[in-house]
Amino acid sequence: MLFDSQIHDFLSWLPWIRVRREQRALRSLVEQRRRIMTKEQVEEESAHIISQLEQMSAFRNAHSVLIYYPIHNEVDLRPLITKYPDKIFLFPVTHRHSMEVRPYDGEDMMRKGRLGVPEPQTPTWTDSIDLMLIPGVVFDHHCHRIGRGAGYYDKFLFRHSHVKKFGVCYSFQLKKHTIPHSWRDQKMDRVITPLQTIG
Repeated sequence: MLFDSQIHDFLSWLPWIRVRREQRALRSLVEQRRRIMTKEQVEEESAHIISQLEQMSAFRNAHSVLIYYPIHNEVDLRPLITKYPDKIFLFPVTHRHSMEVRPYDGEDMMRKGRLGVPEPQTPTWTDSIDLMLIPGVVFDHHCHRIGRGAGYYDKFLFRHSHVKKFGVCYSFQLKKHTIPHSWRDQKMDRVITPLQTIG
């Protein structure tokens, strides 16, 4: 009886295991392309995305905005910080199994966290978040997202499902076909690239 139960549990996990394997393969291919971008390409493409974002009422009306510290040539949204001093910009802070957000208060208050990414050394933000701008490695036209692979964002987004969440990426990261995903993977409300907005 126990053996039958174990087989059933294993079979129920097979689709999820297959999805994760396919996501790893796609993530690796797209990350390789992103890593060879030049500094000039990153700045130019990021500026186009920022320009699109600035035209959206969801951003213009937002008081508190979650962004992120870009690594490996991710879209760089940090120019928004100096351009909109009246907004509160929040950054992720990762723990062993979870993620919280803290307000940005200058580069001198940033320290590398457990994943090697700079994080604010400010108190945890417990008030509402008006808009979340989410990085990702791959997105599709249905607003599915493949992230870095640790699952921090998916857990956090699940707990804040009522908050608007916009994915940001370069055009080559947005796929027309449906990318591998499971029920654990949180969808975006929109995906913004330098050339278009989906959603």
